[in-house]
Amino acid sequence: MLKICLLDSKTLGNDVDLTVFNKLGEFTIYETTKPEEVIERIKDQNIVITNKVILNESNLKHAPDIKLICITATGTNNIDLEYARSRNIAVTNVAGYSTMSVTQHTFAMLFYLMGYLGYYDNYVKSGEYSKNDIFTNLDKPFWELSGKTWGIIGLGTIGRSVAAVATAFGCRVVYYSTSGKNNNADYERLELDQLLSESDIVSIHAPLNESTRNLIDYRRIGKMKKHAVLLNLGRGGIVNEEDLARALDEGIIAGAALDVLGKEPVESDNPLLKIKQKDRLFITPHIAWASLEARKRLVNEVVLNIEAYLKNESRNRVCQTE
Repeated sequence: MLKICLLDSKTLGNDVDLTVFNKLGEFTIYETTKPEEVIERIKDQNIVITNKVILNESNLKHAPDIKLICITATGTNNIDLEYARSRNIAVTNVAGYSTMSVTQHTFAMLFYLMGYLGYYDNYVKSGEYSKNDIFTNLDKPFWELSGKTWGIIGLGTIGRSVAAVATAFGCRVVYYSTSGKNNNADYERLELDQLLSESDIVSIHAPLNESTRNLIDYRRIGKMKKHAVLLNLGRGGIVNEEDLARALDEGIIAGAALDVLGKEPVESDNPLLKIKQKDRLFITPHIAWASLEARKRLVNEVVLNIEAYLKNESRNRVCQTE
């Protein structure tokens, strides 16, 4: 019987059914796995399932029987693909499972920030509204999306989904291709500096790689409009956090909303936690992907990836075997 282990089930939540893996082999679940625990847990396994646990030569060399690594995510940064290839270990990921969830969260973050919803909610609950002499409050003017320019960095599956919703709101959508290869006839492609200077909203939906690391730094933020909003739902390392904190404190842009950070969980000395004007920044703890429906789809996709492998079929392979 195949031996299968899941190294970090806590990243999937306790409200999804993981018993579906039992039909595939002898299944062992670990809520979390520390680096020093990896070798002991994978040494006799045939299939290893992981979200964020790092698997590389230092631990995989102690696991001679591994044939398949299943990533419960789209990103592959935590797997040494070159070593896996040298060992003839197949690696699969899951793409597209969270598109609707991330799209929804993108707009939720924008509306919270753009509409000053936190400020107005506190205004009412603090009792200040009951003291007002008119029916409304216009302390924080906000604007409509219709007629604004929405710039998208990374027009992949999620980027295109965001573009479609932005278009429905009446936005002009432009995009920057981080690979330089994406040509989409539905939207205008711009160079990055031009996109930043023309956009009222800039949202990032790109992977982290050598071409995107620190892509948005102080100089590039300086290209943006003073009233512009920056959204990052791609990867934390794409935005230089120290530069963003400085730009927000200096009022170079109106605000930023982030679902991803360079190091997660956030470190206590992260400069973004120390900005003076905290209402300019909205951060969520990497949850955009994690609607219940998305997590259920994710688990099902991993099951299908394993079943395909057992049939000698290639499905969602990011590292092929001979």
